[in-house]
Amino acid sequence: VQLVESGGGLVQPGGSLRLSCAASGLTFSRYDMSWYRQAPGKERELVAVIFNAAGNTNYADSMKGRFTISRDNGKNTVYLQMNSLKPEDTAVYYCRARRIGLDFWGQGTQVIVSS
Repeated sequence: VQLVESGGGLVQPGGSLRLSCAASGLTFSRYDMSWYRQAPGKERELVAVIFNAAGNTNYADSMKGRFTISRDNGKNTVYLQMNSLKPEDTAVYYCRARRIGLDFWGQGTQVIVSS
């Protein structure tokens, strides 16, 4: 199983980025997909999750209204659209694929929000 994140980079405050996570080696549609992030010196935290069945979503409170998670089961890809970025959004963003008894992580993509 491979999860490969992309789309990170340097962006100014107020800007936008779209992260992608391409999955292979698993039946993508059966997995709940989520994004986590880890800032320097802090614990990894949940950003958003999109469930496999109805595609319902959940967000951390600080991301609601700014971030949008979506998935394309035909492309085995999950996305994170991030708008109105703030310096405190600076972190490594990780993709996670999870179902009962199975749990996979990507290597992460760096997002830096700075002027």
